[in-house]
Amino acid sequence: MPNNKVSPNRLNILADAAAMYYLKGQSQSQIAKNLDVSRSMVSRMLTDARRLGLVRIHIERPVNHNTELEKLLCQQFGLQTAIVVEQPGGQALLTSLGKAAARYIEEELKPGQTLGTSWGTAISATVDELQFETPIPGIRIVQLLGSLGARIKQYHGISIVNRLVDKLGGEGIYLNAPYLVESARLASVLKENKDILETFQLGSQADLALLGIGSAEPKVSPYVLAGYLPEEEMEDIYDNGAIGDVSGNFFDINGDPLHSELQERTIGISLEDLRNIPLRIGVSGGPHKIDPIIGAIRGKHVNVLVTDANTAQGVINRTRE
Repeated sequence: MPNNKVSPNRLNILADAAAMYYLKGQSQSQIAKNLDVSRSMVSRMLTDARRLGLVRIHIERPVNHNTELEKLLCQQFGLQTAIVVEQPGGQALLTSLGKAAARYIEEELKPGQTLGTSWGTAISATVDELQFETPIPGIRIVQLLGSLGARIKQYHGISIVNRLVDKLGGEGIYLNAPYLVESARLASVLKENKDILETFQLGSQADLALLGIGSAEPKVSPYVLAGYLPEEEMEDIYDNGAIGDVSGNFFDINGDPLHSELQERTIGISLEDLRNIPLRIGVSGGPHKIDPIIGAIRGKHVNVLVTDANTAQGVINRTRE
């Protein structure tokens, strides 16, 4: 942020010099002539403009697609769209996936639409990469799954919605409940709450859904890592056939939903209502996500997949075994 000790007039002059150099492409000599100062003074002004935060330089690395794997995934699983990124060296996997998912959402999201969102590290990475110069008129953002972890921004549904509202503008619609409650009876009572019912209804009418694809493997499960479930309980679910989840709904390798006591205690959109959403964008990658992705796309829980080339190849190879 600009230093408060610098006078407003000085800040305006620095901003003018920076605009001429970075936006209009003028040389330092031209700027010196326009401002009636020396060329060395212009160089110092540009340095000060960057130091004071008047100029921020962002390097946008291109997203390289593997079109062959994209076609194979669509042909084999009937996906509406597959986005497969080649992982560049030195860039985190989640950053690559988030960037690719963000570019897709920026192209698809239209004024007046509703975007439903779950939470998780891949979703958080996608939100980080979204770039809109101006708010989108009439946009609504609906939380599809109760929050997990009050202090972990990637798992907190309300935080995700707030960050999306900051990026897109529009109205945030919140699911004011935890992801998991103590009993199935309490979950049933909460789901009948007027505000929660309204959020579910709006969520099922969304135009797009931003979804992570989680693993049910106990050692990598976000529910275990966040301390929400003991590893032993997750092991029971895994041993009973759960391979992954989408928006808190667990399924097996064929995508069939698994009914369990844990599922009855969750507060979130059902798979049936989720499938009413035209674009269900699953963002997921890494070796632990191969089987969960297979289950999610076999069950049609997502119809748009954003993943990396290694994971995509693993999905194809696994289904050919």
